[in-house]
Amino acid sequence: MGQSEHAEKDSWQRVASTCDTRTMTTRSWCPLALILLGCFPACGSGDESSGNASDAGTPGAGGTGGSTGGTGGTQAGGGEAGQAGTGGLAGAAGVAGSGGDAGATGGASGSGGAAGTAGAAGTGQPLPWLAGVNLSCAEFGESHLPGVYGTDYTYPTHDEVDYFVGKGMNVFRLPFRWERLQPTLDTEFDAVELGRLDEFVTYASGKGAWVILDPHNYARYHGNVIGAGSVSHDSFADFWRRLAERYANEPKVIFGLMNEPNSMQTELWLTSANAAIAAIRTAGAENLVLVPGNGWSGAHSWLSSYYGTPNGDVMLGVVDPSANFAFEMHQYLDSDSSGTSEGCVSATIGSERMQAATAWLAQHGYKGLLGEFGGGRNTTCYEALDDLLTYLEDNDDVWLGWTYWAAGPWWGDYMFSLEPAGGQDRPQMDVLSQHL
Repeated sequence: MGQSEHAEKDSWQRVASTCDTRTMTTRSWCPLALILLGCFPACGSGDESSGNASDAGTPGAGGTGGSTGGTGGTQAGGGEAGQAGTGGLAGAAGVAGSGGDAGATGGASGSGGAAGTAGAAGTGQPLPWLAGVNLSCAEFGESHLPGVYGTDYTYPTHDEVDYFVGKGMNVFRLPFRWERLQPTLDTEFDAVELGRLDEFVTYASGKGAWVILDPHNYARYHGNVIGAGSVSHDSFADFWRRLAERYANEPKVIFGLMNEPNSMQTELWLTSANAAIAAIRTAGAENLVLVPGNGWSGAHSWLSSYYGTPNGDVMLGVVDPSANFAFEMHQYLDSDSSGTSEGCVSATIGSERMQAATAWLAQHGYKGLLGEFGGGRNTTCYEALDDLLTYLEDNDDVWLGWTYWAAGPWWGDYMFSLEPAGGQDRPQMDVLSQHL
């Protein structure tokens, strides 16, 4: 999606006593009536044209069989045993690793060769089907960086975690801003901001939920594209090395590399992504990594070229030494897939727009997670949401799950919000609950 397509979405991002038009950007606006009423200062987030917020894990590879045997298949719960080689016995099944499975070392080939030895366990846990929500607001105030906590941005509350876990959700995507966590490139993280991140991770994981860390920056730092000038690939790698060192021993933390890269060369983004993945693995973290594509990471446009070389070509070049990554995609249901209007094209538009990306994932043996999607409060959108989630479930050999956009303490009456109003569930929650 292009930048103009998302200009409306984040107008709803924050409720406060006055409308602070200082926070407006090309994709965050205050409706005139709300400005006059003093209801909303505009804030930042978004999808493919100006950025929606958006993950889950890819299992690791299965076990390897005897030295002349076959390689075990990928599996979410535990690695399959490798097939026996000529005369060799099959390798033992791998023990579950970080979101996937550790490989097993096969036995020697030959007549009556010994069985393989199981690989060592990783630091993670077997990945379940992920179903949850983007808990937003830590990324708000993109025109005020670092901004003032409690005024320009805030973090989700314990009550919100409790509410959604109580509904059956098991994953939260947590958007935040790189500039707040690391105010100066290549230096230590801000201790206070890191403490806020830690507190959310500790509480949510303590409730049994997975947490996707989402630097909500659109492949930029203070507006500068990674790798195109003042912000180097090495600086992006440094950021992820530090974050990986912090959460390497947190089995329920998933690393979402970046929210919605856009308006850049796809090849440039691949270089950034691979630098970050290498830094994560060098830091000793085996956590699942979610890799977005260029062009706002839209599922419908994964094979398109309007934003440059298609993701479907370039992102085949992702390199992960631990083979524990998945592609994160976003998909909205309105006419331009931007997520800026309440309407949905049809009751089946979700499944229709997911088909090409699903086929691409299956063809290349990859996994995906739908990190952002949403629909307005109308019958067509309720049907479209149900259709989309049913499609993902029917293709769970490819898809790892989903996180809806969005919820958070400052959303007010935003058209996609799942925040309960007056103690009552939002109607979209009624649809999502059928898939929890």
